[in-house]
Amino acid sequence: MSDPKPNATRRTLLKGAAAAGGALGFPFVHAQEKITLRYLGTAVNQDKEIADKFKADTGITIDYIPVTTDDVTKRAVTAPNSFDLIDTEFFSLKKIIPSGNLLGIDTTRIKNAGKITTLFTKGEIAGKKVGDQGTAPKKVMYLEAPTAKVFAPHPTRYMTLIPTVYNADTLGIRPDLIKRPIESWKELLNPEFKGRASILNIPSIGIMDAAMVVEALGLHKYPDKGNMTRPEIDLTIKTLIEAKKAGQFRALWKDFNESVNLMASGEVVIQSMWSPAVTAVRTKGIACTFQPLKEGYRAWASGFGVPKTVHGRKADGVYEFINWFLDGWAGAYLNRQGYYSAVLETAKSHMALYEWAYWMEGKPATQDIKSPHGDLLAKAGSVRDGGSYETRMGAIACWNAVMDENAYMVQKWNEFVAA
Repeated sequence: MSDPKPNATRRTLLKGAAAAGGALGFPFVHAQEKITLRYLGTAVNQDKEIADKFKADTGITIDYIPVTTDDVTKRAVTAPNSFDLIDTEFFSLKKIIPSGNLLGIDTTRIKNAGKITTLFTKGEIAGKKVGDQGTAPKKVMYLEAPTAKVFAPHPTRYMTLIPTVYNADTLGIRPDLIKRPIESWKELLNPEFKGRASILNIPSIGIMDAAMVVEALGLHKYPDKGNMTRPEIDLTIKTLIEAKKAGQFRALWKDFNESVNLMASGEVVIQSMWSPAVTAVRTKGIACTFQPLKEGYRAWASGFGVPKTVHGRKADGVYEFINWFLDGWAGAYLNRQGYYSAVLETAKSHMALYEWAYWMEGKPATQDIKSPHGDLLAKAGSVRDGGSYETRMGAIACWNAVMDENAYMVQKWNEFVAA
């Protein structure tokens, strides 16, 4: 692991200048002020080691406020003064931006803005367009002005969110218990796995997984899985209810740890899953595969946003944190957990060559692969599920979304849960 390059950052220069200029009454003596940034988000990126490293590098304290995905959105809309920095999913922007509570982020203040992956800025990987059903980030990435309440149809100076982490999700399986190849989403409802399958019980995401299954079964082709009509919602839920009544599902999981326990215990052999949950099962020494499927992946992405209520030194601190986050250490830390970072070039400079080859290039590991905490994730010779970054992210079929018919969809989803 290479150490960060010892360069004079803007902050060290400021600190030196402030120390030298204090007696002369220079205004930038305020750079010495101790500030705390209230960071609202789900627990996914709220990692103590990231906060500790940022404080060690800059002197700024991060105060995490962990809430559910829905509560992140609610607080953004109703209580923008309760946080200084938000970490939210791109699909929630359709609810948050019209409130006027998030400012467009001025990319002239973001050092690595021009290096953010083209998946976000253009909807492309290595020059190839990827699937954009649902809320593809490129659709909600830009604003015409910092206070705009509608999305710009083309790139501008102002970004809604600066991407933090993203991934493409699929089904997790227990290959040791299934003992045959799994190649399609339709296997989730295969009666062969009756009583040993599970789907996640978060309506806006679960229904996308269900739609991948419905299409794979040949029951319907959706123009946009992320924005279904009422008849499409009815068909999707009907398919799930029939499977549930036939005893297909061992459980419907809501919580990350629940999905890990279902899989690790062997009660479930195939289910909706998130990459870090597969990793968590593996760290217990249990075989678990994040299975590439021929129909593609359902993608998601989170990013940092700046509330309109943050000003002055706090606003400078927020920009400092975002710049630090894109500078490579945090990106490498998250890449080692199976996520992807926004600026690949800087993350690479903080990873060993063998780590980069395994996580990002889909090459066999030349030595054991460990998590940031030292847990064994993959033995030498292993290849990452889904292969390289380009192979995996290039196979996106749809993105997490909030539908126009969201209220109706949630009502129907609840009927499925209660069935």
